[in-house]
Amino acid sequence: MKMRKNYIFTAISLAAALLLAGCAAGQTAEAQAAESQQTEAQAAAAQPAESRKAESETTEAQSAEPETTEAPTGAGGEQHETASGAPVVYFTSDISPESLVEIYEKLGWTPSGKTAVKISTGEPPASNYLRPELIGDLVKKVGGTIVECNTAYGGSRASSAMHKQVAEDHGFTKIADFDLMDEDGEAEWPITGGSGADEAGSQDSAGSLDKIRRLNRIIVGSHAENYSDWIILSHFKGHAMAGFGGAIKNVGIGISSPSGKVYVHTAGTKTSGSIWYDDQDAWLEALAEMVYGFSSHVGKEHIVYINVMNRLSVDCDCDGNPAEPDIHDIGILASVDPVALDQACIDLVNQAEGKESLVSRIESRHGLHTLEHAEEIGLGSRTYELVNID
Repeated sequence: MKMRKNYIFTAISLAAALLLAGCAAGQTAEAQAAESQQTEAQAAAAQPAESRKAESETTEAQSAEPETTEAPTGAGGEQHETASGAPVVYFTSDISPESLVEIYEKLGWTPSGKTAVKISTGEPPASNYLRPELIGDLVKKVGGTIVECNTAYGGSRASSAMHKQVAEDHGFTKIADFDLMDEDGEAEWPITGGSGADEAGSQDSAGSLDKIRRLNRIIVGSHAENYSDWIILSHFKGHAMAGFGGAIKNVGIGISSPSGKVYVHTAGTKTSGSIWYDDQDAWLEALAEMVYGFSSHVGKEHIVYINVMNRLSVDCDCDGNPAEPDIHDIGILASVDPVALDQACIDLVNQAEGKESLVSRIESRHGLHTLEHAEEIGLGSRTYELVNID
C-alpha cells in the first residue's frame, strides 16, 4: 500500500487543483487529457474479493450485465441478508421513476418519523446530478425533505443564498421541501472509541472500534438532528479526490458541514482552511469513519441507501463541466449496507465496456481503500448477494 504513496501523492496533487478549478468553472480539456495520460498506467491495481457475486475480478469481461440471483420466492422486501449472512444488494437495469420506487420498496423499509432524502444538488452549469424528474416520485412517496450542506471549496454552493438558488434552478424545490442543513450552524456527534476520544478503547461486538484511528467525532449541519430517518440517494460516478463517489461519499462529505468537510478531508487534523491533505489513505479512512459515526448515531435501522448508475463520468457532481462518460448507463442498486452497495457498483463498472477511464480514476486515487477500511471498522461488508428484480 505504501509503495504507491509517491505516485498517489503526485496524482492527487493534480486532482486537487483540478477539482477546485472544476467546481468553480470546469476543467479544461487539456487538463483532463493530461490527467488521463498520467493515471492510465494504474489499470492493473488490486482486484476486489473473490467471493463477491458481481465478477469484477474478471478484468477481461466486456459485458455490463451483472451476475445475479433471482429474488427468492416470498422474500419480497423483507430480504436484507442471505442465509449465509451476506447483505443483499438489489439491482434493476431500468433507470426510471417507477423502477426507483420499486427498488426502494424491495428494501421493506418504512420511515418511522421525519425523513431526509440526501442528494447532491449539483454544481452549475452542467453537472450530472440526479434529475428531479427521476427522483420526484420516490421523494413524494416517503414525504421526504431534500437535504444538503454547503460546500467547503467555493463554487456556486458555498453560501446558503447561492446554494438555495441552485436547488431552485435545478428543480428540486418543485418536488419537495429543501433544507440546507448547515444554514443555522452545525452539530458535533461523537464517535465512541475514536482516536482522541475522552473514553478511548472500548470495542463493539465485532471488536472494530479500536480500528477507528482518524476521527473522534463527526461535524454535521445542525438541522440533521431534525430527522429520524434517511434515504441516501446517490449518483454513482468518479471523483477527482476520492476516486469514486457513491453512498459513502454522499454521507461522509455531503452531510458534513463545511468545517466538517475540512475535518474529513484532512483526516481529523483541522476544521478550517484548505481541503487538501497529503496522506491519501488517511483521508479515505476518515471518509469511512465519518459514515460509521453517522450510522451509529442515527441507527442503522433508520437508513437505506440507493445508488443510480447513470452518466458515469470520471468527474463528480461538484464539477460543473464534467467529462463525458465512456460507459453506458447501468442501472439502479439499493441496500441497507452502504459498503456492499458501493462495492457492487465498483464491480459492475469493472465489467462494463469503456471502463478504462473510470477504473483508472478509481485506482489512481486508491479509491478501494475507502471500502477496505469501511469493512475493517464494521460499517458493512464487501461480500454481498446481487439480486436482480427485473
